[in-house]
Amino acid sequence: MKRLSGKIAIVTGSTSGIGIGIARLYAAEGATVIICGRRKDKGQAVVDRIKAEGGEASYHFMDMTDLDSIRQLIDDTAEKYGKIDILVNNAANVGLKDGRVDELTLEMWDAIIQSDLRGTFYALQCAVSHMQKNENGGSIINIGSMASCGGDLGSTAYACAKSAVNTLTQYTALQFGKEKIRCNCVRPGLIVTPENEARVPQYLKDIFLNNIAVDRYGCPEDIGHMCVYLGSDESSYVTGQILNVDGGLNSHVSTVGEFRKMSARTW
Repeated sequence: MKRLSGKIAIVTGSTSGIGIGIARLYAAEGATVIICGRRKDKGQAVVDRIKAEGGEASYHFMDMTDLDSIRQLIDDTAEKYGKIDILVNNAANVGLKDGRVDELTLEMWDAIIQSDLRGTFYALQCAVSHMQKNENGGSIINIGSMASCGGDLGSTAYACAKSAVNTLTQYTALQFGKEKIRCNCVRPGLIVTPENEARVPQYLKDIFLNNIAVDRYGCPEDIGHMCVYLGSDESSYVTGQILNVDGGLNSHVSTVGEFRKMSARTW
C-alpha cells in the first residue's frame, strides 16, 4: 500500500524547486496534492506532470503575503475534499542577501517576516482548525533553513524568521499533540534545484561540498523523502522535532572544511 494513500496534502510554494519535489513524491505515495503558489501557469504545469505520472493533484492560487488567499486555500481545500491531512509550509521569500543588522531597512525586515513567519503561522493556524475535526488529526511540516543553525555574515531577517519557525514548530507540537496533530520542521542544506543551479556559482558549491559529510549536494527529492515520512502514519510518534536534511553539513565543527584542504586532521 502507498504510504500516503487517501491523504489530502497541501504543499505551499509547490510551483518550483523543493516544493515540486515534495509534491511529486506525495502524489507517487498516493496523496491528493494541492499545488499552490502565485504563478498559475507554473502550478498547472506541475499538476499536469503529476497526473501524467499517475497521481492526483489540483492547483489553487496562494500568496504567502496575502492572508485572505491563505485562508481561502485552506477553507476551499477542506470544503472540496472534506478534510486536510497534511500541510507542508514550504513557501518562503529566500532573503539570502537581505544584509547585516546595520544594513537592513525596516521595510526589508517586515517583508521577510511577513512572508516567512507571519504567512507560515497563519497557514498553520488555519489548518489546525480543520485538523481538529479529523479522527486521526494531521501532520504539519514546516520547511525551515540551515540559516537558523547559527550566526552568519548576512541574511539576518531571513535567519531570524526561520529561527522563529523552529520555535513555532515546538509550540504547535506541544499544544495540539493530544489531538493527534503533529508538527515538525525540516531544515534543508544546500539543495540544488533546476531553478537555482545556474545561479549558484561553482566556488560556492565547492565550499559546501568541502563541508558536507557525504559526496554530493542535496536535491528536492531529499527533502521530499523526509516529508513523506513525516506526513505518513509511520511517524505518528515523531513531533516537535527540528530535523536537518543537509548531508551532515551542520553535524561537525566549523574547521573541518579547512583542514580537509590541507589533507590534515587537526593542527
